Amino acid sequence: MTSARVIDLVSRMTPDEKLGQLQIIFRPRPDDAAALVRRGLGAVFWPRSSAATNALQRVAVEETRLGIPLLVGLDVVHGQRTIAPVPLAQAATFDPPLVEALAALAAAEARSGGATMTFSPMVDVSRDPRWGRVVEGFGEDVHLTATMGRAMVRGYQGDDLSAPGAIAATVKHFVAYGQPEGGRDYNAVDASPHRLRNVHLESFRAAVDAGAAAVMASFNTVAGVPMHANHTLLTGVLKEEWGFAGVVVGDADGVRNLLPHRVAADLADAVRLAYDAGLDIEMGGAPWDLDPADLAVIDPARLDDAVARVLSLKEALGVFDTPYVDEHAEITTPDAASRALARRAAARATVLLRNDGTLPLKAPRHLLLTGPYAESTDHLGAWTQSFGAPAGSIADALRERLPQTEVRVAGGTGFFDGSDDDISAARAAAQECDVVVVCVGEPSTLTGEAASRSDLRLPGRQEDLIRAVAGTGIPIVVVLENGRPLVVADWIDDVSAVLEAWQAAAAIVDVLLGAVNPAGRLPMSFPRSVGQVPIDYAHETTGRPATVRGSLAAESQDIGLHGPDNVQEKFTSKYLDLDLGPQFAFGHGTGYATFAHAAPQLSRPTITLGELEAGGTLTVSVEVANTAERAGDEVVQVYVEDLVASIAPPVRRLVAFDRRTLDPDETHRFSFALGREQLGFWLTDAATARFVVEPGVFRLHVGSTLESTQAVELVVE
Repeated sequence: MTSARVIDLVSRMTPDEKLGQLQIIFRPRPDDAAALVRRGLGAVFWPRSSAATNALQRVAVEETRLGIPLLVGLDVVHGQRTIAPVPLAQAATFDPPLVEALAALAAAEARSGGATMTFSPMVDVSRDPRWGRVVEGFGEDVHLTATMGRAMVRGYQGDDLSAPGAIAATVKHFVAYGQPEGGRDYNAVDASPHRLRNVHLESFRAAVDAGAAAVMASFNTVAGVPMHANHTLLTGVLKEEWGFAGVVVGDADGVRNLLPHRVAADLADAVRLAYDAGLDIEMGGAPWDLDPADLAVIDPARLDDAVARVLSLKEALGVFDTPYVDEHAEITTPDAASRALARRAAARATVLLRNDGTLPLKAPRHLLLTGPYAESTDHLGAWTQSFGAPAGSIADALRERLPQTEVRVAGGTGFFDGSDDDISAARAAAQECDVVVVCVGEPSTLTGEAASRSDLRLPGRQEDLIRAVAGTGIPIVVVLENGRPLVVADWIDDVSAVLEAWQAAAAIVDVLLGAVNPAGRLPMSFPRSVGQVPIDYAHETTGRPATVRGSLAAESQDIGLHGPDNVQEKFTSKYLDLDLGPQFAFGHGTGYATFAHAAPQLSRPTITLGELEAGGTLTVSVEVANTAERAGDEVVQVYVEDLVASIAPPVRRLVAFDRRTLDPDETHRFSFALGREQLGFWLTDAATARFVVEPGVFRLHVGSTLESTQAVELVVE
C-alpha cells in the first residue's frame, strides 16, 4: 500500500525530478556529487564516511525543492569494516545462522557510515567455475543458494529496515547470469523455460519471499532478450506473478548496453525499453543524457510507478524522518567481537578435501612454508572496500602459535612466475624439514567481475612447485586460497593433505593445528578437467547413462537398466579420455573427528498428494554418533531422487541440510521435514508454469557427503 506521503510527493514532482529519483550515479568527488543532487539525483553510489554522507544528504534535504533524502548504495558484498569470508566460502560453512550474523554485522557497519542499500547478495546459481563471479555467490546448488540468500537478506534487513543497523538488500543478478556461454562474464545465456524455473529463478523467488527490498537486473540476455529490456521476466514474473513490491535496479550502464546488444536504436530507445520492461532505478545516468524532448518516450504511468517504489523504499528505510547518521557512532574499525566472528566463519568455511593423517600438525621441529601465500597478507578476497584492513600472514601466525618449531619460508614461486632455481631451493629446504605446507592459489585479482578464466589450474608455476616438493617424500600439506573450484588432477595424488581455505590467514592456522575441526563442505564441484565444465551433481538423467567412478551415480545401476543395449559401455554418455564425475563432488568434505550414521528413518512410508497440497509434511531422520576422542561438527545432507517423473529429473537434488557440533560419544538425531516444496518441481509445458508434485516412489539419500549416503524410499500416493 503506497503511503499518503509518497502519493503526495509523486503528484507534486516534475518529470525531471521524477527521473532524478530513478538514477544512481557514482561520483567520487564530493562537489560533482553535490551538483547532481542539487539537480534532483535520488541515489548515489557513495563509499565514503558518515560525515561525507551527511553532507551530501544535507544538500538533498535542505537545498532541493522537495527535500527528498538520498538512497546511498554500496557494494557491501562480504563485509564493510570487518571483512568476512567471500560468499562462496560462506556457502561452504553450510551454516545459515552464521551467514545471517555476518550480514547483520556488515549492515551495522555500513549503516553507521550512512549507507542504506547494498548490492548483495548474489544468488545466481553458478555451475561454470570459469566464470569469475562464482566467488560472489553460493555455488551450484539451488537449495543451498536459496537458503543462504534468505539468510543474508534477513541479516542485512533485520525485522525493520528503519533500524540503525539495517540496510536494504539487493538480490542479484536477475536472472541466469550464472550460466554465461563459455563462462565469459556478460555473455549470452540460452536457458529453457524448464531450466529457468527449476534452477535459476528459484533462489530469487526465495529471496523475494524473505522480503528483499530490491532486485538487480543482470547484464546477460536470456533467449535473446537482454535482461534490462526483458518485460516477461522483470514485470511478468518478478512483479506480477511474485508480487514483488520493491525496486528493480539496473546494473552499471546496463541500459546503455542495450545499444551494443543491438536491441535499441539509440539511447532514448534504450531508456524506453528498460523502464517499460520494469526497471525502476538506472545505474549510470543514461536518462539525463537524453534530450528533454526524448523523455516522453517513458510511459507516464510506468514512470510514476517506479518513482513510488523508490520513495516507498526510502520511507521504509526511515530516511525521510532520520536522513542523517550519528557521526560519533560510525564504526571505523573492527572490534574484538567482530574479528572473532569473521575468524570463526573462515575456519568453519574451510574444507578438508583429503587427509592421510598428516593433519592436524603435531608440533613439528622443522616446518617449511612455501608458495605465494606463505607470507602474503592478501587474504581478503574479491569485493572488499578500500578501508578493509590487511590480514596477517600464515607464516606470522604459525610462528606465534608454534614457538618451539623452526618455521622456515622458501617462496618457491609467485602467483604468475617462478624460476627453476627458486623451485629447486624450496625442494632442498623441504628435505631438511619434518613437514611442508605449500600455500598456493589465485590472487584476488583473478576472481570477481570480469575475471573469467579458460584454464582452471593453478596459475604460473605453482603446480611445478607442488610436484617438486612432493618428490622429496616429506609429508606435504597443500593449502588452497582461491575464489573458484580448481583443476587439481595433476598433483592431488602426490600430496598428503589438501585444505580448501578460500581466503583466510589466522583461521587457516587454527585448522592446520587442530584448534578447529574442519567440517566445511564444497558448494561447487571440483572438475577433473576444464573439458567437463559446466559440471554439477544435479544433472539430468540421460537415456544412455555411463557408470561413474565411485558410488555417486552409477546411474545404470541406480535406475535398474539391465537390458543388453544399455550395458554396452561404448555407447554411453561418457568421455573417451576422462573418467566421469568430478574430482570432488558438491557437498564433499572431511574432518578430524569421525562419525557413525545409523540407517535413516521415515516418520511414515507414504504420504498423499492431498496431504502435501494442504501443507502436510513427513520427517526423515538419522542418528549420528561422534566416534572420535574430540568434539567435531558433522554436516548431514538430504537428497531427493525422483525415480519416475513426467520430465527427466535430476540424478539427485539437495533438499535439506544441518550442521551441528557433537562431543565425543555424543549421539544426536538429525530430523528434517519434507513436504511439497522438497518433492515437487516446475512444469513448463503449458502457457503458465505450474509447480507440481507427482505420485510415485522417491528415494531419499541421507549422509555427510554425496558419496556416503544411505537411502530410504518414500511413496507419494
